[in-house]
Amino acid sequence: MKGAVRIERVVTRGTFSLDGDTFDVENNVWLVGDDEEVLVVDAAHDAEAIHRATAGRRVTAVLCTHAHDDHIDAADALATRTGAPVLLHPDDHELWSHTHPARKPDGELTDGQVLAVAGMELQVIHTPGHTWGSCCLYIPFLDAVFTGDTLFHGGPGATGRSYSDRPAIEASIRARLLTLPGDTVVHTGHGPDTTIAAERPNVPTA
Repeated sequence: MKGAVRIERVVTRGTFSLDGDTFDVENNVWLVGDDEEVLVVDAAHDAEAIHRATAGRRVTAVLCTHAHDDHIDAADALATRTGAPVLLHPDDHELWSHTHPARKPDGELTDGQVLAVAGMELQVIHTPGHTWGSCCLYIPFLDAVFTGDTLFHGGPGATGRSYSDRPAIEASIRARLLTLPGDTVVHTGHGPDTTIAAERPNVPTA
């Protein structure tokens, strides 16, 4: 009999580099599944640690909320270890190529796409702004959304670098995320969780 479906967090450490600058960062890597199968959201920095956390379960996919190097640098190694496909929105393929020039993603994330793991449905929500291909991943069954760097505890993610735009990220959050139920837990790419209701006051109105 399958164990209960659940969300697990693995915190990994490394660097983020873009536009000639490099910063030390801690990333949240998310595992979603049960005792038999699991998917990984944002394979950051340490493929070995993430693989250990999968604990022998079948990895159905490695999902990338966006293609900044600190969210995908372990994706290739993790896919090699597990045989799981790496999925990314096509608008971030150019960014991906900066980190993995010799390997393309195995498949695409597209707006409205539905993926399945452990008997649950996961809905892909395209939320451009932090990068053009940024996506959030909503699991209604768990009242949870994985927002990468689009929405944090405290408001929208950063847009001060290449491939980003502040009005776009704010519009994406207003139209695609703040319309989710208020008690939806927001699992972010860095830092603590929050909720949709808690972040509504932190996103500027149009």
